[in-house]
Amino acid sequence: MNAPALALSLPHGLSFDDLHDREGLARLDAAFVAWLQDANVEAHARLMVARSAPDSLAAKEESNLLIDIARPLEDFVAALFGVTEQAAALRAAHVALAPLYDCKRLFVQRYVTRAIKPDAALAIEPPAVELPVRIEDDLEAWELAFALRVRELVGAEFKVEAPTPEIEALTRYAAWALHHPEGKRRHRDGPLFKVPHKLDFEHLVPIETEVVDGVTRMTLPRKLLRHREGFALTDAGYDLVRALDHTYYCIWCHNQGKDSCSRGLRDRKTGAFQKSPFGVTLAGCPLEEKISEMNLLKSEGFSIGALAMAAVDNPLLAATGHRICNDCMKACIYQKQTPVDIPQAETRTLKDVLGLPWGFEIYSLLSRWNPLNLQRPLPRPDSGRKVLVVGMGPAGFTLAHHLMNDGHTVVGMDGLKIEPLDPALSGVDVQGRRVPFQPVRHVADLREPLDDRVNAGFGGVAEYGITVRWDKNFLKLIRLLLERRSEFALFGGVRFGGTLTLEDAFAQGFDHVALCAGAGRPTILDLPNGLARGVRTASDFLMALQLTGAAKSDSIANMQLRLPVVVIGGGLTAIDTATESLAYYPLQVEKFLSRYDTLVAERGVQAVRSRWSEEETEIAEEFLAHGRAIRAERAAAAAEGREPRVVELIRSWGGVLLAYRKRLIDSPSYTLNHEEVEKALEEGIAFAENVTPTAVEVDR
Repeated sequence: MNAPALALSLPHGLSFDDLHDREGLARLDAAFVAWLQDANVEAHARLMVARSAPDSLAAKEESNLLIDIARPLEDFVAALFGVTEQAAALRAAHVALAPLYDCKRLFVQRYVTRAIKPDAALAIEPPAVELPVRIEDDLEAWELAFALRVRELVGAEFKVEAPTPEIEALTRYAAWALHHPEGKRRHRDGPLFKVPHKLDFEHLVPIETEVVDGVTRMTLPRKLLRHREGFALTDAGYDLVRALDHTYYCIWCHNQGKDSCSRGLRDRKTGAFQKSPFGVTLAGCPLEEKISEMNLLKSEGFSIGALAMAAVDNPLLAATGHRICNDCMKACIYQKQTPVDIPQAETRTLKDVLGLPWGFEIYSLLSRWNPLNLQRPLPRPDSGRKVLVVGMGPAGFTLAHHLMNDGHTVVGMDGLKIEPLDPALSGVDVQGRRVPFQPVRHVADLREPLDDRVNAGFGGVAEYGITVRWDKNFLKLIRLLLERRSEFALFGGVRFGGTLTLEDAFAQGFDHVALCAGAGRPTILDLPNGLARGVRTASDFLMALQLTGAAKSDSIANMQLRLPVVVIGGGLTAIDTATESLAYYPLQVEKFLSRYDTLVAERGVQAVRSRWSEEETEIAEEFLAHGRAIRAERAAAAAEGREPRVVELIRSWGGVLLAYRKRLIDSPSYTLNHEEVEKALEEGIAFAENVTPTAVEVDR
């Protein structure tokens, strides 16, 4: 083993290599079982019985057993990696926040909302609340201090029986923060005074309308717009405080067998899946992830235990969660009010474990060895079977993982060129030979800023189709989970049916070929001049933008885009195309202006312009004018200490418009994931409904 790997010292006579070998994992499992017998005899006995007959357990009995095993499993895994203190500190941070959510549920929601009605709250002058922290300095700390003060005055049950003057003052303040516009504004970024609201399915997104050139455009109110700069990650997701707000909001309904987020929301009479008001089937998580159990463990502070619980059915959860899927959230037991944001809770759980020393190795281990998986706690023995997986997108890499855990050898191939990783990370050199690899102590060492990151080719649509609303650094984690395993080989730049045929695959000894190459095709509108220059399919635009490197300021790749931009369609691909067009245009014209200035300084204006055609001159003048206007706005914003108003400039030049043939509330993006619509409108795009293109008019 190489020297850096020795930095990870494991107990039980195990080495780092053992964690990637079935025999080593079997010894680890035996060590855990023996340790559990000493730590909790009763839980050990139940686990052994369950392993002998996993299908005999009732659902509730299984859930309770897994929860009871997950808590000590966290202690075992933390000790295995030598992070007991750090895991305890993380758990303590969860426990310290508990009064915040108890106060919200028991004092704010149950007492304040009944004591002072919304109309009365509008007339309240907020009383001064003396706390040890200033709200201007740290809103979350102030809200926690508020909760602790209430608990100090009324007790741990937050039950108000004889309100004192101070309790009355705190009640008035809470009512003001709940209902008064100024109070809502002050506590906009905190969880304490945000109570679930009733859902109005026809108005899930707050919109305003404006008429431009005779077309009614729907936009978000100006105060809700957010500044986006380039192609860095646009949504970091919830922090711990907000994620725990939702795990406490969850009623952990696996106890009643009503965890519809996991199993789907069924009609009591027919047993069939119910449908949303938009006709979407509420089937719940496609993987039947143990969501309620995960939320319970997370609320208790057992982050490793919660991750292990989620990984039973969803070991590659780095590729799911926030901004990826929301079937679970749509089928939440709360159908008439704000649902639990399960994707945020899942992703936060993963991030918290990854944030521990050796956090990636903990996650990696739980994807192969998981005592909460009663059916398959560790990989099965070698089956002697070899499978070729065609396509390394989400379907391909997920299938590859499960095939290996079932004991098969897997070769993954993709038509895209796949950039090699550092052999010290992946365990594979540029010739494809197995070499020793190092454990990752800090996951931050694997991270790259998305606006500088080189597209590695691995991940299929997750690489080139999904925008920077999602952190694509997760793709490297998933790739390492696969590529480090001796049962896996990865090849890029191989076209199935061309470079390699089905006959070739079987001739080379494969027992099975799995086609995971994707089923989507770009939509080409049958319109006059539908393929004119300046018209392109949305999927082609997204792929070209991300795979060519055009979105990077230091890339020589160029992709011409002129305003105004009209995106035809109402699905998530259209949404992504609109947001990326809006982000790409200023980068494009600023890059053009910068290179123009450099060339003029070196060669002079005449030499630079002499070979431009009339059309090229027109476009160049447009880009230069817009680039200078954006540059001037950035300078003014810096001088005034504010964010630049680039979106306003782009809107004045025509902006980016989504045009859909039906109403907004009929669009696939709204019915399936209205949060994506709202996030897109926050960036400054507009939506026009009930408009159908009839032709593309071409000029000279």
